[in-house]
Amino acid sequence: MTTSGVPDAKTPPSGWFWGPYSALAAKVALVTLLLDQANKLWMLFVFGIEGRGRVTVAPFLDFVYVLNTGVSYSMFDSSSYSWQLGLAGFALAASLTLWIWLCRDGQSRLMAWGLGLIIGGAIGNAIDRLWLGGVADFYSLHAFGFYWYVFNIADVAIVAGVAALLYDSFIASRKDAAKTS
Repeated sequence: MTTSGVPDAKTPPSGWFWGPYSALAAKVALVTLLLDQANKLWMLFVFGIEGRGRVTVAPFLDFVYVLNTGVSYSMFDSSSYSWQLGLAGFALAASLTLWIWLCRDGQSRLMAWGLGLIIGGAIGNAIDRLWLGGVADFYSLHAFGFYWYVFNIADVAIVAGVAALLYDSFIASRKDAAKTS
């Protein structure tokens, strides 16, 4: 972008559905979605986790199949398909909103990575809700008798994406503070 506000040849114009970092975010979202869905297919149909029960992998990690029909930590649990449709619709609407935010205001590669991870993870979990009637979770971390929630690759991507956005916001605020000093 030039000082006159006119895009130069190196900066693609920002719009509602495409911006300078859209290609990067789309690639990250697609890879995240594909890894998540491939892992879920493998765990369900090749490894057969549903019929195995709890499988100890390490002293701190078990594989176990949990179908989460609620939201985080199974809050607002309901196995009705209309509830799953509503949650999947919410995930898709949130993903679209994040995409528009990226296209309109995306200002860094880290932001694109973070939003791509969140969008890919949200769409992966939305597909589960439509296909399975809930989100398929497999990984259970535990230590000293304390068990954290059971999660999947999409959940890890969403948490990593949020962490990237938080870090990016701290970097931006530090740069803004340095400019004003």
